[in-house]
Amino acid sequence: MEKYIEKANVLIEALPYIQKFKKKTMVIKYGGSFMYDEAIKQSVMDDIALMRLVGIRVILIHGGGKDISSMLSDLDIETEFVDGLRITNEKVVEVAEMVLSGKINKEIVQLLQNREISAVGLSGKDGGMIKVKKKFVNNLDIGFVGEIEKVDSRILSTLLKDDYLPVIAPIGTDETGQSYNINADHVAYAIAKAVKAEKLIYLTDTDGVYMDFENPDSIIRRLSADSVPKLIEEGVISGGMIPKVQNSVDAINGGVNSVHILDGKVQHSLLLELFTAAGVGTMIRRSII
Repeated sequence: MEKYIEKANVLIEALPYIQKFKKKTMVIKYGGSFMYDEAIKQSVMDDIALMRLVGIRVILIHGGGKDISSMLSDLDIETEFVDGLRITNEKVVEVAEMVLSGKINKEIVQLLQNREISAVGLSGKDGGMIKVKKKFVNNLDIGFVGEIEKVDSRILSTLLKDDYLPVIAPIGTDETGQSYNINADHVAYAIAKAVKAEKLIYLTDTDGVYMDFENPDSIIRRLSADSVPKLIEEGVISGGMIPKVQNSVDAINGGVNSVHILDGKVQHSLLLELFTAAGVGTMIRRSII
């Protein structure tokens, strides 16, 4: 009997959070090595389905670099990277769009449909949602990699109002209609700003932000946006975490209430972060009070 009472207590703990977040919009960035673990993939989709069923409006943005690399290899198309960004020529961007907007996007839509969630697969091209310009890295032209200039969220507002869950592939177009691959993290924070989301959630390959990455007990559970520049200067936030956290601060300054960095490899990390007092990742807010 006690185990059933414990389960009931978990539901009771979640109740105020369910009430608070009902009809609020949350943007989730889904990408990392855990995308290719079948059990974790199913767990993430279960979490998103439950979020939707308790009334949370979800927008899901996904990555898929590993699948792009695999398809390019199968097609004998050579690629190179600069500062972690793929040099994207015309052939590469065609393959990227095919893999992201086709294979991965529709697989996620079907996984959600299997859970009776009305999901709609899109890319940034649909409804002219994401307009970009060519991105340069240290003045180097890296091809058809886009830097976001504008997000038109009208199609998202329409879908959310009609209880659809948009699933978005990170592809956009420039003023001539040319397709560009875009970093999925950037798409997520730009869309979160555009829709004034309650939360932006990054599912990643790390637990969050640490004071000392070598010490697993030093994870920062609550982080003030104002403290980020100092932590970057001191080297506490470094490497690939810097742009993610900087984007988080930009999102908060743009109207997003909070940003969460979670380890996607932890089963049900979404539910644990949203519906428990302790949480499991790092939450960034304008103020930690």
